[in-house]
Amino acid sequence: MRSTRPSLAVFALASVLALTVTACDSGDTTADGRASASASAADTDSDGKIKIPDDIRDKLKEHGIDIDKWKNGAWKNWDRDDWLREADQFVNPIIKNLWNPDRMRDAEDPDQRVDTNDLSGDQGVTDPTPAAVAARAVAPSYHANAATAGKVFFDSPEGTMVCSATVVADPAHPGKSNLVWTAGHCVHAGKKGGWYRNVAFVPSYNDAGRTAAQLENATREEVAPYGVWWGDGAQTSQQWISKGGATGGDGASYDFAVIHVTPEQGGDGKSLEETVGAALPVDFNAPAVPKVSTVTATGYPAAKPFDGQKLYQCQDRPGRLSIATSDPTMYRIGCTMTGGSSGGGWVATGSAGKPALVSNTSIGPVTSGWLAGPRLGDVAKSVYESVSGKFAGQ
Repeated sequence: MRSTRPSLAVFALASVLALTVTACDSGDTTADGRASASASAADTDSDGKIKIPDDIRDKLKEHGIDIDKWKNGAWKNWDRDDWLREADQFVNPIIKNLWNPDRMRDAEDPDQRVDTNDLSGDQGVTDPTPAAVAARAVAPSYHANAATAGKVFFDSPEGTMVCSATVVADPAHPGKSNLVWTAGHCVHAGKKGGWYRNVAFVPSYNDAGRTAAQLENATREEVAPYGVWWGDGAQTSQQWISKGGATGGDGASYDFAVIHVTPEQGGDGKSLEETVGAALPVDFNAPAVPKVSTVTATGYPAAKPFDGQKLYQCQDRPGRLSIATSDPTMYRIGCTMTGGSSGGGWVATGSAGKPALVSNTSIGPVTSGWLAGPRLGDVAKSVYESVSGKFAGQ
């Protein structure tokens, strides 16, 4: 497969793996370890030029970037010195019609094979490798059966990429959320990179479940029936920014992100939640692994034998996966979903007794068979509340 998309961060015990998360650089951090909320550039002024806060425009100028040239192709410059990587430098001007059906369909999964070291930092609470659970195809329409699911598309130095994502509730705007939950490596490259570009969310991608052949002639409305929503703010954990990498599961316990989105075409004034008709609450006090009876992971797997065009789910009782002594233990389930499902939501009965998002797909072995996701705690809550708070008055 071509190395064009870090859609599933991969990690396994004592084996040769293909890891799909790339690496990054550090950024500003707050006292609780979260990366600060990002700035946005979502709309245009009367002259058609991109509107952007003066402080962010000045930061871009410091890197030699003319924001007015961004939409004409300047975003393709991935020179290391020009790749914005600080936590507060996320800038994502809308480029209308950039995400056309062909570009979305052609996003593919990377193949980065590496030898991993054994888990010397194992906390001693890693459970046996779970039996593989066959991914089950979600019946179309996806909107009727998994309304909160969708795809996140973005560009990186390696090309066009894709992840899975989930519409989540916004405490600042009950019933009118514009928040999307995904993996940190779907918005930021981690320790050796920076923020990805042209980040956009497509809810209910390929809602009718068309085959790849049928999608070759599909219209944008058929591929994205609920529109294309551009990220005008994004945040991930400072732990992912400072430690996230392509090998050994580095940063995986903090591999989560929240994106605030706005419709590409302006829409009818409705929020994302109103448009799709649903948003999942996020539970930051989910039960410990032994007490969770079952979780359901949802995503668009793209690596073989899947092709990334259809929605799948796995349901299993989670076990524990410990990567490093200093990092929280992760959830792990049996599941045959592959690259592309990364960032997809994990739903369980939350502490309130109702379905809630409790994790997201972060890592899995190259041969498939299981997935692991972070257990959401105080750092994840801080990321979530910061993005919500940033847009609370809008």
